[in-house]
Amino acid sequence: MRSVAEIEALLEEVKDPEIPVISIRDLGVLRGIELIGNSVEVTITPTYSGCPAMDMMRAGVEDALRKAGIRDFKVKQVLSPAWTTDWISAEGRRKLLEYGIAPPPHSADIRALKGKSPAVACPQCGSTDTELLSRFGSTACKALYQCKACKEPFDQFKCH
Repeated sequence: MRSVAEIEALLEEVKDPEIPVISIRDLGVLRGIELIGNSVEVTITPTYSGCPAMDMMRAGVEDALRKAGIRDFKVKQVLSPAWTTDWISAEGRRKLLEYGIAPPPHSADIRALKGKSPAVACPQCGSTDTELLSRFGSTACKALYQCKACKEPFDQFKCH
């Protein structure tokens, strides 16, 4: 039987199909690994209810476990507690930024609390002179922004 740490390392190879540079662990979707006798139970949580990528993430977990020779396993999807962007690791935030997606802030921007758009830094040039173009970007969990400095459009992971 493998350890939880070994299984976690195996699952590091399971990437978000919509953002192939970030693992489900760094995204915070991987919520737990439990060894129950000779069985492995993996718990995952979607970034939002109805996320179409969850089926592929589940299949990725199952494939990784099978390739490692683990046959007795269960992949459980839970909705509570609801996923939050606070679960994205520091490494995950770095990878998002390098991929061209503005990571969500760790805390609320005072402008957002006053009903205005928060300052979102452009992942290309770092400018905060950006504007929200659409509350929905390439996927429902992202918003579409444009940098006024370098003129590049970019996604920002929405804060939940």
